[in-house]
Amino acid sequence: MSKTHRKPAGKMQQQNGDAPGQKDAALLQKEVCGLSLRKTGLAAVLIVIVCGVVTATYWPVLSAKTISIDDHQYFTGNALVQNPGWASARKFLTEALEPSTVMGYYQPLAMISLMFDYALGGRESNLLPFHRTSLILHVSNTALIIVLLYLLFGQIWVAAGVGLLFGVHPLTVEPVPWISERKTLLAAFFALWSLIFYVYPRVTGHKSRVTGFYIGSLIAYLLALMSKPTSVPLPAVMFLMDYWPLRRFSRRTIFEKAPFFVLGGVFAIITYISQSRTAGSLSPGEIGAGRVLLILCHNIIFYLYKIIWPVNLSIYYGFPKPLGLLHPMVLAGVIGTCILIPVLIISLRRTRAVLTGFSVFFVAIFPTIGVIGFTSVIACDKYAYLPSIGLLMILAAFIRWLPDSSKTYRYLMLTLLTITIGALTVAEIAGTRRYLARWSDPVNFFKYMLRLTPESALLHQGLGYSYNSLGRYNDAIEACQMAVKFDPNNPYSHNTLGFTYGQVGRYSEEVEECKQALRIRPNYTDAYTNLAYAYSKLGRYAEAIDVCEQAIKIKPNLLPMAHNTLGCVYGEQRLWLKAIEQYKKAIEIKPDYADAHYNLGNAYRETGRYNEAIEAYKKALRIKPDYAEVDYNLGITYGRLNLWEKAVVIYKEALKIRPDYAEAYCNLGVAYSKLHRYQEAIEVYERAIKIEPNYAKAHYDLGVIYLTVDSNSAMQQYKILKGLDSELAERLSKLISR
Repeated sequence: MSKTHRKPAGKMQQQNGDAPGQKDAALLQKEVCGLSLRKTGLAAVLIVIVCGVVTATYWPVLSAKTISIDDHQYFTGNALVQNPGWASARKFLTEALEPSTVMGYYQPLAMISLMFDYALGGRESNLLPFHRTSLILHVSNTALIIVLLYLLFGQIWVAAGVGLLFGVHPLTVEPVPWISERKTLLAAFFALWSLIFYVYPRVTGHKSRVTGFYIGSLIAYLLALMSKPTSVPLPAVMFLMDYWPLRRFSRRTIFEKAPFFVLGGVFAIITYISQSRTAGSLSPGEIGAGRVLLILCHNIIFYLYKIIWPVNLSIYYGFPKPLGLLHPMVLAGVIGTCILIPVLIISLRRTRAVLTGFSVFFVAIFPTIGVIGFTSVIACDKYAYLPSIGLLMILAAFIRWLPDSSKTYRYLMLTLLTITIGALTVAEIAGTRRYLARWSDPVNFFKYMLRLTPESALLHQGLGYSYNSLGRYNDAIEACQMAVKFDPNNPYSHNTLGFTYGQVGRYSEEVEECKQALRIRPNYTDAYTNLAYAYSKLGRYAEAIDVCEQAIKIKPNLLPMAHNTLGCVYGEQRLWLKAIEQYKKAIEIKPDYADAHYNLGNAYRETGRYNEAIEAYKKALRIKPDYAEVDYNLGITYGRLNLWEKAVVIYKEALKIRPDYAEAYCNLGVAYSKLHRYQEAIEVYERAIKIEPNYAKAHYDLGVIYLTVDSNSAMQQYKILKGLDSELAERLSKLISR
């Protein structure tokens, strides 16, 4: 193999026809220093323009509504994220070997970041704070990539153009609307700072500042590891940059990275232990050497294909079936890899750029490329987010070299490059906008993903969850049944199906599904909670209490839902003091738990503690203003205190939220009648009956009101009641006969 020819030191003029990446490091240093002194304003303007284009492209993400796979454990069901404060942050930081709220590896900064967004108002009904932070991070990462490429290649126009192509590329979409992928964006943010701190003094000649930048690079690397441990290979990326384009690879560069490798090694061990203890993992030996090789070949070509042609993007790329040469994509991966490797080696005859850039990509993506099994997908768009730096380096070197390769046609080349980058940018923006539109509606999102991968149990489960959140329980049951069909050993699918059965009153079936989930995963606390709920609805209170206590024992002080459910079980037995204790415990763990405040209000009311009940209801409404059931029960409490004017106001609030709330109309009629506003009472009773024609209490109350204004109408209500409720009919008959 021929060695790459290095030009003599001090030769500043690049010769016509030289390949990309051959310019001397001293010239690069001069270019960067000169540009930083003369054209800082231009660089700032270009970065602002690129960031503006990226922001405009991604603006629709702020209205995305999709709760995706894993978001439950990162956000909607994470007690620590939902209880912002030092105590939660401390727990995230100290639970290194076995995180208690997230299945997987140690990622405290990502979790703390989500906690901050929750503190700023992020909720399942308001995802804006989460998406806003993610968008800021993606735009910042685009700016940092421009800075890094400028430092490496010395031309701000080239860096800005390549950074723009990164920022609006459809393959970068996934981590932005996917809440649980905050870790990808945050890790990339700190990793890029680490690389910039590493590169800056080496290309600018600020030798007196090397130590300070070295420490800054090491700290940024630590922060990247604490965001997502897939940042572990970063020191190897630095090595490759030393080889090209910095051209300073030596024994010294090996020793100077020793602290980086020690830190990365520690986090690699922590990651493997925490992943194995919580979510599980497979070593290469368990996967099999042949299978690992096929996965590597498939993924190398798969990612290159998706970067070049980003269509049919998905959050779930399932393993090819069969995973062998009979599958077209696997065969293409093997053939493509066999062609790619010799091409990369041969390219060294002309330049280090191609081999080194691709090596940066491969090294950076290696932790997620499939050598260690930790997920049910073979590939994921988010895995290529930071590793794409390597391919961007190749592109930047090529664009930088191409005009110089033919000076006669320099301006023609520059024009063609500008047009090409512009066309690619427009095409990428269109693709990114189309993909972002998928995230705006969760049901359509999962339906789209299922068109690409129809046999994915996780996607069917996600569709079921989305249907549940919309109250479309029959659709949710169908989706969850499909999830169970495609993966009978997935505990999450069984649990979601069981929960959905409970929503439609099929409690015996909920019991069976939750038990099945627990057989597969014995410490699945969500399944325990749902099982307890089903037991309580079936009147099996002792079993419900036992199940709740088992869940709480597994994760003490982390399961507000289990305490709330246990409180409901006690409430079903009218053991109100025990119920109050559990509701308070749930609120202590999760202060903004609207359901627990609501249930606490009900318990207070049943024990005659009306003022405390009112306060609990008001807290629930501050957390969830559109909670019609809380307004309804607050109205009942005002009625117990004979505060009928307040009851009228609050019942009307409930009806604004739920115009078909027959019980609220009926109770509003009671309030009107207590205030002697009989005509208004008659009108709202009639509305209640129109909504529910067989609503016996509404007919009875209406009959009572009619006794004061129209005895014939009262008799008509009596006749209707005879076919609905004989006891109420008898009571109304006695009033009529007086």
